[in-house]
Amino acid sequence: MDQANRELEALLDFYLASGIDCLLETEPVDRFLETAQLAERRMAGQVSRTPDRPVQGAGPAALQPQRPRMPGTDRTFLQSAHQSGQQPVSAGPAAQPLGGDPSGGGSSVVLPNESAVESARDAARNVSTLDELRACLDGFDGCNLRLTAKNLVFADGNPQARVMFVGEAPGRDEDLQGKPFVGRSGQLLDRMLKAIGLDRSDAYIANVVPWRPPGNRTPTPQETEICKPFIMRQIELVNPDILVFLGSASAKTLLGTQEGIRKLRGRWMKFSTGSAEISCVATYHPAYLLRSPLEKRQSWQDFQSIKKKLAEIPHNLS
Repeated sequence: MDQANRELEALLDFYLASGIDCLLETEPVDRFLETAQLAERRMAGQVSRTPDRPVQGAGPAALQPQRPRMPGTDRTFLQSAHQSGQQPVSAGPAAQPLGGDPSGGGSSVVLPNESAVESARDAARNVSTLDELRACLDGFDGCNLRLTAKNLVFADGNPQARVMFVGEAPGRDEDLQGKPFVGRSGQLLDRMLKAIGLDRSDAYIANVVPWRPPGNRTPTPQETEICKPFIMRQIELVNPDILVFLGSASAKTLLGTQEGIRKLRGRWMKFSTGSAEISCVATYHPAYLLRSPLEKRQSWQDFQSIKKKLAEIPHNLS
């Protein structure tokens, strides 16, 4: 499958995850006019009022139920837009459930391609503080997840903390509150921090993807790549002494490895921001531990190792 088809498939997957389960067409349909015409035909005796009786003179195709149509997002339109080099695909005012402007101005869905990734890199490269990075993400329109999420989930904790935790993506509770790790998995993370003498004032917590994917699905590779420059810049700006990857998804994305969490966890490695080398380690995601409580023993060992490492390395004051 060529690149164009892969991009179109990713966009259609996004629509499906957002609850749009039928193909949409490019021409608007006046349902009021259709209703008036149907009433006129009934008055003329051309259409039966009984639902299971066929329309007089109509073939089988006329008996098929017609789904409502919305402009701007059928396959033909998407293909032509891509081939012509147009990156945004306007969803129009009718696409309000996808997160459009409440005033009726509509929203813009983008093709998750290399241009979107490059746009993210440029945006992340041009910020110099965490506040600027947050404002940049608030205004960034290159990731379609922003259209279905309620809130940007940027970070929680202390930006001056020595240890930074990075997960994959927010869930429902995080989306509602706009903070990472505040649901059941976040409560478990708080207890794990407490076990080594820390709390959220001693840690900085973020995710690779700062918007909740619809239905808590796994972010697509394209969505992750678009968001990656922002978390990379976030780590660089925080510049912690220790970086902890919560789960295999964040570790694989940021370390560029395909190794699973069972092989990665507990191993101290180096993460390069381009300007610094940071000691890093991966451990199980708290959500996984809730499903597999027997693995908590290994996570306990990982957190003890984090405590030991904090005592061993000098505090980075830069």
